[in-house]
Amino acid sequence: MAGTVTVPGSSVPSTPLLKDQLDIVIPTIRNLDFLEMWRPFFQPYHLIIVQDGDPSKVIKVPEGFDYELYNRNDINRILGPKASCISFKDSACRCFGYMVSKKKYVFTIDDDCFVAKDPSGKDINALEQHIKNLLSPSTPFFFNTLYDPYREGADFVRGYPFSLREGAPTAVSHGLWLNIPDYDAPTQMVKPRERNSRYVDAVLTIPKGTLFPMCGMNLAFDRTLIGPAMYFGLMGDGQPIGRYDDMWAGWCVKVICDHLSLGVKTGLPYLWHSKASNPFVNLKKEYKGIFWQEDIIPFFQNATLSKECDTVQKCYISLSEQVREKLGKIDPYFVKLADAMVTWIEAWDELNPSAAASEAVAENGKATK
Repeated sequence: MAGTVTVPGSSVPSTPLLKDQLDIVIPTIRNLDFLEMWRPFFQPYHLIIVQDGDPSKVIKVPEGFDYELYNRNDINRILGPKASCISFKDSACRCFGYMVSKKKYVFTIDDDCFVAKDPSGKDINALEQHIKNLLSPSTPFFFNTLYDPYREGADFVRGYPFSLREGAPTAVSHGLWLNIPDYDAPTQMVKPRERNSRYVDAVLTIPKGTLFPMCGMNLAFDRTLIGPAMYFGLMGDGQPIGRYDDMWAGWCVKVICDHLSLGVKTGLPYLWHSKASNPFVNLKKEYKGIFWQEDIIPFFQNATLSKECDTVQKCYISLSEQVREKLGKIDPYFVKLADAMVTWIEAWDELNPSAAASEAVAENGKATK
């Protein structure tokens, strides 16, 4: 594990939002030269770098960033046998960073993503927009046709119930990408030259009861509200599936957010996704998931959580039991995944004892009533 300090006098915003309340989590197998472009926006913040692949490889981080770096040896040392729940040779390893973070908010980004420009040519501060999304409420219970009513220049339209205008706490901010879209392998093959140049200046709340495909390359969330559900599953080395890590997390997160009356936003901010991955390699990773998702999505659409599931951890354990019972019939992989979901929660609570203690206090309080 390594660390550096921020260089005084560098080009950073004078008053960065949530400077001491947010970590930036980056999974990588390569030197992080891409951070140079993000320096004006990221340098005030603490970085958690999760190194995938060969732990003996030295990852170089540009000078002036405050960071900690974890490789597979660190993950094994910190989690012991529970390290089995953290994927290897897959970007799903990023969720280890969510677990070790001690901040209220997390922003995660891939190392092939760069600063995009808005239609006026101005650099987009993606992190700042994510923070604005998270700090304003969501509207999951009733759709506002002017999109996010809390943005400057917008409001609730005529006919929107006044009783719902306080909104719900926002747990997740899901950003988008210019240039290379986040397509699956078959779509990549059919449209190898397609690029996204459409900049849509909008933020939407995803309605309650509606699932969505969550992409992990431009994502922020409130760790205190939904952190324990941000498990990116078992993917990559030794697993029959890949490239569904963020999808799995998104489906679990949305079901739990709906149950706990939390909001999920999508839209702004955009970043520039620079590199298209190999569609043939992707197809090899995805092909089982492409078939399985036709059963997985109805499973999540019909998943139910009881009134007793009043914390994220309880919701997640309940989902793991349903995964074992219903999806386990499709393939033994889902039994293994259900076990890993439980292990993840156990490891989360061990590394975040204050949150686990609060849950225990709440449970004891119920028992004495």
